[in-house]
Amino acid sequence: MTEHTGIITFQGNPLTLLGTPVKVGDTAPDFTVAANDLSPKTLADFKGKVVILSAVPSLDTPVCDVETRRFNQEAANLGDKVTILTLSTDLPFAQARWCGAAGIDAVQTLSDHKDLSFGTAYGLVIKELRLLTRAVLVVNAAGKIVYQELIPEITSEPDYAAAIAAAKAAL
Repeated sequence: MTEHTGIITFQGNPLTLLGTPVKVGDTAPDFTVAANDLSPKTLADFKGKVVILSAVPSLDTPVCDVETRRFNQEAANLGDKVTILTLSTDLPFAQARWCGAAGIDAVQTLSDHKDLSFGTAYGLVIKELRLLTRAVLVVNAAGKIVYQELIPEITSEPDYAAAIAAAKAAL
């Protein structure tokens, strides 16, 4: 598996990313992850929609909690042609528990725990932690990546306004 260094840090400490990095203009790679009910979900399941992919290390951490709640609020203004997916390596049961406690109803949480299909396909697996790094991507209805933000320090929040603007522009 391809390794990439010098891209992200955790509290200032460098980490290694695994997988195949993607960039704006690429066709978004498909992946298979688990929904909260353990059913398989793929990017192809959302074909024809604009999809915001929000990768986070764990919903049970403060920044990931804030990020997912913020995207849940933003979803109300985006309409039904935009889907927001939050992906982490948290178990589906933990994701379902967290969503219930946080009142998340507009963002779909998906687990990449089983085989890191999403993280590997997008180059977002943190080797040292077996977690996903923080990143936001927007995929247009034709399946092309039109926006990407890889957050250099994983304890920092993404640029929500830029991601939402990219999703709206892709409609």
